[in-house]
Amino acid sequence: MEPQADGTPPTGDDHIVEGSVQVTSNTIPSLLRHGATAVAAGRVALGVTALAWPSVPARPWVGAAADGVAARVFGRALGARDLALGLGALAALQGPAAEAGSARAWVAAGALSDALDVVASLSSWHELPRVTRWLVAASAGGAALAGAAGSLALGPATPEG
Repeated sequence: MEPQADGTPPTGDDHIVEGSVQVTSNTIPSLLRHGATAVAAGRVALGVTALAWPSVPARPWVGAAADGVAARVFGRALGARDLALGLGALAALQGPAAEAGSARAWVAAGALSDALDVVASLSSWHELPRVTRWLVAASAGGAALAGAAGSLALGPATPEG
C-alpha cells in the first residue's frame, strides 16, 4: 500500500488492496441488470432450441415422455413463450433509462414464468425423472430469483418532473 499524499500510511477506507474488486452500492444495480440481461439471452436461446428441437429442453424436465407428440407441442409452445419474453426483455433492457418501467415489466414477467415452472415441477415432483427434476427446479428457481432481483434493481418507473 502506498502512503497518502502527505506521507502518512493509508487508513480506513482510504486504501484499496491491489488485485481486489471493490463492490459498491452503485455497482450492485448494474450487476443485477447484467444478470437480468443474461437470463433474457438464455431465455431466447432456450426458446429457439425448444422451437426447433422441443425434446431437447423437455427431456430433463419430463424424461422419455419428451418424445411424444403432446410433449413436442407443449415444448414448442413453451419455447415460443420463452423466445417472446426473452426478446421483449432484451429490447427493453437496451432502451434508454426512461424505459426502465418497460424493462422491469418484461424482466418481472420472465421471473414469474420461471417461478410458475417451479410450481409446475413441484406439483408433479414424484412423477418426474429423479435426477434431472432437481436440475430443472434449480435452474428455473435460479432464473426466477435472478429475474426478480433484476426487476427490483431496475426500479419503478418514476415520472420526470
